[in-house]
Amino acid sequence: MRRGWSLRSRFTLLAAAAAAVAVVGVAVASWFVVQDKLNRQFDDQLRSYAQLAAGSDSPADALATLRPAELKTSEDVRQGGLLVQFVSTSGQVTTAGGFFRIPVTPVARAMAASGRAPVEVLRIGHDQYRVMTVTGSNGLVQVARDAEDIERTLGELGVLHALIGLVGVVVAGVLGRYVARTALHPVDTLTSAAERVARTQDLTAKIPVEGRGEIARLAEAFNAMLAALNTSRTAQRRLVEDAGHELRTPLTSLRNNVELLIHTEARGGALSPTDRARLLGDLGTQSVELSTLVAELVELAKEGATSEPFTPVDLADVVRAAVERVRARAPRVEVEVDLADVVVSGDAVGLERAVLNLLDNAAKWSPPGGTVRVTVRRADDRALVTVADEGPGIADPDLPHVFERFYRAESARALPGSGLGLAIVARTTTAHDGTARAGRADTGGALLELDLPALPADPT
Repeated sequence: MRRGWSLRSRFTLLAAAAAAVAVVGVAVASWFVVQDKLNRQFDDQLRSYAQLAAGSDSPADALATLRPAELKTSEDVRQGGLLVQFVSTSGQVTTAGGFFRIPVTPVARAMAASGRAPVEVLRIGHDQYRVMTVTGSNGLVQVARDAEDIERTLGELGVLHALIGLVGVVVAGVLGRYVARTALHPVDTLTSAAERVARTQDLTAKIPVEGRGEIARLAEAFNAMLAALNTSRTAQRRLVEDAGHELRTPLTSLRNNVELLIHTEARGGALSPTDRARLLGDLGTQSVELSTLVAELVELAKEGATSEPFTPVDLADVVRAAVERVRARAPRVEVEVDLADVVVSGDAVGLERAVLNLLDNAAKWSPPGGTVRVTVRRADDRALVTVADEGPGIADPDLPHVFERFYRAESARALPGSGLGLAIVARTTTAHDGTARAGRADTGGALLELDLPALPADPT
């Protein structure tokens, strides 16, 4: 089948070919069945003639027994298509009326001697005969009957079956095209919808789903793909818009400070050492905040993709590494740990980043000399990581939103931060089939918890 053919052409050809093969196969099988049936009936009658002739004394008597009196002449016998021949044990051949002799083949002698009555197809004169050879009282008895009528009938049936097969092939081609057009109509609809989406970029378009077959499943999958793409594009657009809004403030402040420094130097003036130190300190702080914001935006832009494959990870080791880093970053707070060995399947780097964000958030809100408590424990088939601080806690209206991108409570607007740290925690937890929750600790501060599926515990 040529590669350049369309799916409709291929489907049409395959359907037509299948139907044509079926029609031709049925026609050929029917012809062979009819041929076998006619030959069996003919041979059964010929066998009965041979058995009757074997009980006669001469071919003429046998012919008289088999045919009416008007068929006794040789011409009548020829026209009637029936020949009788006796072959004695000495090899003498006697025919009815002295007409055509029937060939005695070695096969006929051997089969007749064994008691089996073979049927041979032999040409006698200008006609084709079917010959039956049996054993008589004085030798072999042969009865031949002209098979021209059978051959003519089979020929007519062959022509008729060929015409039927030809008509069947034509009808199969028409039906194949109709079936291809009907069967591929949902595919055409799906193709048109895909082309429309590619042309208009409208990811809200839906394809009507009809039935429960494979095409319906394909349409449902296409709709699900469009919905996922639309969700992803909406999230990307919202991320860009939010990022632009969040980047505007530090960039504006950074630009103002740089312009102030440039204009002051250009006018030949000089800032006081105190003002210059404060200005440079602001520039350094704003640069760090901007770098942190960009890094967190890049992290969120991955949309749940992890750079490393999931492997068994001991959460206790992950938390220990994050605690060491936060102790170096925030020496003004104490970090207490209560760690149980709980193994999960995940990305160790991503999990450590999520725990570190929780600890940074707790350290930021804790008062000087405050304590941040970190626990890792197993609850049935779940692994729980909790971080509690002694800060002011999270207000009830803010609890449902703390893991959203760029969300910052009213009390946190004046504090440094991008509002992306907890969003990264939520994204990492979701990628590990877990849940991130926020609440209030017993000390009155914030309580943040990661709930992850744990691997079965090692009994050793």
